[in-house]
Amino acid sequence: MTRAPHSGNGGMGTALPRAFLVTTPEEFRQTLDRAEQAARPYAAVSSQRRSEFLQAAARAVRQAGSALVSAAMRETGLTEARLTGEVERTASQLEFFARTVLEGSWVDARIDRARPDRTPVPKPDVRSMRVPLGVVAVFGASNFPLAFSTAGGDTASALAAGCPVVVKAHPAHPETALLAAEALEHAAHETGMPEGTFGIVFGEGPHLGQELVKHPAVRAVGFTGSRAGGLALEQVARARPVPIPVYAEMSSVNPVVITSRAARREGLPRGLAASITGSGGQLCTQPGLVFIPAGADGDALLGAVAEQVRQAEPCALLTPAIQDAYLQGIQRVTTLPGVHVHAAAGGPALATPAVIEVTLEDFQRHPALSQENFGPSSVAVRYRHVDDLPEVITRLEGQLTATLHADPDELPDLTALCQALIDRAGRFVFNGYPTGVEVGAAMVHGGPYPATTDGVTTSVGSHAMHRFTRLMAYQNLPDAALPAALQDANPLHLWRQVDGEWTNKGLTPGP
Repeated sequence: MTRAPHSGNGGMGTALPRAFLVTTPEEFRQTLDRAEQAARPYAAVSSQRRSEFLQAAARAVRQAGSALVSAAMRETGLTEARLTGEVERTASQLEFFARTVLEGSWVDARIDRARPDRTPVPKPDVRSMRVPLGVVAVFGASNFPLAFSTAGGDTASALAAGCPVVVKAHPAHPETALLAAEALEHAAHETGMPEGTFGIVFGEGPHLGQELVKHPAVRAVGFTGSRAGGLALEQVARARPVPIPVYAEMSSVNPVVITSRAARREGLPRGLAASITGSGGQLCTQPGLVFIPAGADGDALLGAVAEQVRQAEPCALLTPAIQDAYLQGIQRVTTLPGVHVHAAAGGPALATPAVIEVTLEDFQRHPALSQENFGPSSVAVRYRHVDDLPEVITRLEGQLTATLHADPDELPDLTALCQALIDRAGRFVFNGYPTGVEVGAAMVHGGPYPATTDGVTTSVGSHAMHRFTRLMAYQNLPDAALPAALQDANPLHLWRQVDGEWTNKGLTPGP
């Protein structure tokens, strides 16, 4: 890498000089060549050794924790507490995938045994499982310099699935990216992974990322960022001689609906305001749209939320571009007729937390109010009758999350509303807050377009591995020639579907 002069926001509203890593064309070529050469050897690495690699990566991330936090604080302006938690999340996520690889059910092994005596046509032996796609390109996210970037969820799930990874470091935090890359490279070397299993490239502007997606060695892309960025990469991927999937997490306003009874709850104003303003509102599940009832209960709730928001500190956002877009977005919607703004006091160089109040009728008149404005603001829509909401929710774009605050005994009367929220989102939250995405087997962090480019997948949880695999069937192969996951003896002790029944036992000859 070469180092070129660069100045960035540093999250503090001032330009801070720092060295910026730049990958040369020759280094780019070498990185992709090594990744391509590693694809088959790494796919053949046993689940035990792959798990050991991910465990070593988790240890290396924790060991680099102090340096990672210091670098990320300088580059992003996020707090020490937030980044310390993100280090642990990153390491824990790697450990989660290490366990998932070892447990093995993610390969979805299925066996339909032969029946040569079947008439009128003999039945062949067919066995299928998921196999790695090949090299995966991962784009670091601006808002999560650790957990959704170099060593984050896309990288962890792709490595777990048996795919080499080449990361395009986010230009907002190159030093953090380099430290995380060194941790992964150390773990790969320590556990004897093929050279090229992990690589990273650096550069500003769209050109390098486009070249990465165009490269014939790359078989899939993981991206977290803006809608414009995700769609641009998808267009490049579709224009290739052999198109590849782009799994992009993009824009979402994460609607929250609060009933009149729920509006009276103590603690709701504080929790909702924290979800709106936490981390400068720069979370992909930040509730940018809240439906609050008209009337006294809604007035009291909105007043309390607005007071909490006014007490939040104005802040500099992650990059100058993000900050400019946020300020322009606030200015754009606050000039619309019928809009009332509850905001903290702040200077022109800072992002001021805000709640933008509007009636349901005016919300429907102004489509701009339903668009994401990335940062610490939320549109509060005042509605008179909860029965009016399903039609409004149905017209929203696809979302990562949808949330309902209600008493449990209200649910039978809210069936249409619940179904509308479920149809629009990848995760439905009841009496909680959308921010905070638990890493686990059941988590879905995805959603209908444009929340993601592919609403049938997730970027968090064990299902994330499926994005970087394909189904492969083997017909009439000798047992010794089959992958271990499909062999009669079941040497990996997996749960497999055999002739329509799930079992973890080895097979005896024919049924």
